[in-house]
Amino acid sequence: MAERALRGARLGTQSFEDERGVEMAPRQQVEYVCADGHTFTVVMADEAEIPFEWEDPKTGQVGQLAHGVKPEGKAEKPIRTHWDMLLERRSVDELEEILTERLELLRGGEIGPPHLHRPAKKSAAKKKTA
Repeated sequence: MAERALRGARLGTQSFEDERGVEMAPRQQVEYVCADGHTFTVVMADEAEIPFEWEDPKTGQVGQLAHGVKPEGKAEKPIRTHWDMLLERRSVDELEEILTERLELLRGGEIGPPHLHRPAKKSAAKKKTA
């Protein structure tokens, strides 16, 4: 059993596999330039889609592709709120009418949480009868 033990080996971080006979994927070096003129290179696969911006791993600055054209920005849709979507389905007059109907039902005790529609306390009812 002692012959098979790997004492002192960092199994999670160190590979004992030999790299002989392993064919690496084709790679390319891509150069990026930061706003202050600092350049850095990143190794990427040949078939990878190269992004226009990349963060420098050493300084944290965002660099732009050195020999590239800035891509056109995507047309962003305006943010639609719940109110905008509601107005697509109903008019303001319809919404006011629905609100009035629902408030009448709520005040009449037909809808809503039960704690809002509890009968009045007995003492208050007795005072009214006396």
